[in-house]
Amino acid sequence: MAKNLMIQGTMSNVGKSVLVAGLCRVLMQDGYQVAPFKSQNMALNSFITEDGYEIGRAQAMQAEAAGLSPSVYMNPILLKPTGDRKSQVVLMGKSIGDVAAKEYFSHKKKYMPQVLEAYEHLAQNADVVLIEGAGSPAEINLKENDIVNMGLAKAVNAPVLLVGDIDPGGVFAQLLGTQMLLEPEEKALLKGLIINKFRGDVSILEPGIRMLEERAGLPVVGCVPYFHLDLEEEDSLAGRIDTASAVNRQGNGGANLARRMEAQVDIVVIRLPHMSNFTDFQVLDLQEKVNLRYVDQVEELGTPNMIILPGTKNTIQDMKWLRESGLEASLYRQVEAGRVLFGICGGYQMLGETIEDAAGAEGGGKIRGMGLLSMHTVFHVDKVQRQTDTCIGQLTGVLNCLSGKHVKGYEIHMGRSLENLPIVQEQASVYGTYLHGIFDEGDLAETLVMALQKEAGLSGTRGGTAEPKKKAIDYRAYKESQYDALADILRQHLDMNQIKHIIGL
Repeated sequence: MAKNLMIQGTMSNVGKSVLVAGLCRVLMQDGYQVAPFKSQNMALNSFITEDGYEIGRAQAMQAEAAGLSPSVYMNPILLKPTGDRKSQVVLMGKSIGDVAAKEYFSHKKKYMPQVLEAYEHLAQNADVVLIEGAGSPAEINLKENDIVNMGLAKAVNAPVLLVGDIDPGGVFAQLLGTQMLLEPEEKALLKGLIINKFRGDVSILEPGIRMLEERAGLPVVGCVPYFHLDLEEEDSLAGRIDTASAVNRQGNGGANLARRMEAQVDIVVIRLPHMSNFTDFQVLDLQEKVNLRYVDQVEELGTPNMIILPGTKNTIQDMKWLRESGLEASLYRQVEAGRVLFGICGGYQMLGETIEDAAGAEGGGKIRGMGLLSMHTVFHVDKVQRQTDTCIGQLTGVLNCLSGKHVKGYEIHMGRSLENLPIVQEQASVYGTYLHGIFDEGDLAETLVMALQKEAGLSGTRGGTAEPKKKAIDYRAYKESQYDALADILRQHLDMNQIKHIIGL
C-alpha cells in the first residue's frame, strides 16, 4: 500500500489544489509513482476520463502533473451546484441526481465505503497518494459527518500539512485558530504548516514564523511566494474571470489596458450565471493579439470579433437570463453584422430552436432557443459522457479554415439533440459544438485567431507592415512547462526533505 500525505487548508482558496499538483510533479520528477486524490469536490468545471467518468477538473490537472491519465478513483464524489442549496451528486463518475444541501450533509457518510474503495484502488498502484482536503477542517458544525478533511485523514492514517493564505492577512490566526479547534486525535495527525501566497522579503516574516512554530509546536515546512502560472484549476480560473470582469467595468487600467491596445482580436465570453467548463477558453487567452473578455451586461459587449456562449449547468435558466438581460437581442444584432457567434455544449443548445427538459434533469421546463441553428434539444436523466477524437467537417463561412482540423476533447451533457449533427455545426457566422476543449489541439486556436484577423481586414499586419509569424503554441507542451515551473517554485520554497520525512519516504 502507498504512503500518503494530506494537504488541508484553513479555508477555501488558500491554494490546496495547486500545491498538490506541484507536489505531484516534484515527486514524479524524483522517481515516485504518485496519485492525487480528493474524496469530495464541489465544482462546475469538470472533466471526462478516457473511460467516460466525470471528475473535478482540479484532479484531472493534478493527474497531468503526476504524469497520469485522470481516473474516477481520484475524485469519487463531485458536487455540481444547480441552484440555491441544491447540487447534482456525481458518485464514482456518474450522476445519481440532484440533492438538497441539508439532505446531502446529513447522509454523506453513507458514501464513505465508496470513498475508501477508491482510495485503496489508488494506493495499490502508487508509491504515494497525495490527498487534497476541502474548505477547512475546523468547521465544527460539519465535523460529525466529515469525509473530506480530518474524517478522511483518520480513516487512511494520513499525516497532514495545513496551509494558510497570507495574502488577505491574518495567516497566523488562521493556522493557530484552526489547530486550536481540532480534536486531540486530529492534532496528532497535523505534522507541519505552510504559508502560501507571500509577497515580499521572507526575512521580515521570520520572527513571526519562529513564534508560530513555538505556539503550534509544529514546523513551518515552507513559505511559498505569490506567483503567476497558467494552471487549469477551478478556483484560480474563477478568480481570474472575476478580476477580468471587474477590470472591464472599471474602464481598464495598467497592464490590461496596454494589452487591449495591442490586441487585434477581441473575443467575448458571455458570463452565464451557471457557466461551466471555462477552461475551454484558456488557450485563446494565451494567443498573441487576443483580448479575451467575460461579459454579463449589454453595455459591456461592444463590437467583438467573436462571441462565445459557454457551457452551463442549467441551460433553461440561463437561456431565460440571456433573454431577460437583453443580451439575446444584442447577440442577434451582432450576428446580423456578420460577427462570429460560437456556442459550446449548453451554449450550443441555446443557439437551437427548442430546449425541453421533461425529465426534470435540470429542473424541468421547455423554452424557445435563439433559433440560429437547426436543432432541437431534449434532456434525459442520464448524461452523455465521452472523450472524442475526430476531425472537423467542411465549413464554408468565416471559419472555413478549420475544415479538416483534428480536434480532441470531451462531451458532457444531459441534453440530446434530435438531429444527427456534425462535430461543428454552422449556419452563416453562427457555429456550435458539444466538444469541450475544442480549441486546445494543435494550431487550431492560432488558425481561428488568424481567420478572425482576416475577416476584420487585419490578417496578421500592424500599421500596414506584415509581422513575422510566431511559432504556434503547443498547448499540451505549454501545460507541461507550467507544471515543471510550479515544481521548481516548490523545491525552492518548501523543505522537501522534511516533507518526504513526514510522508515516510
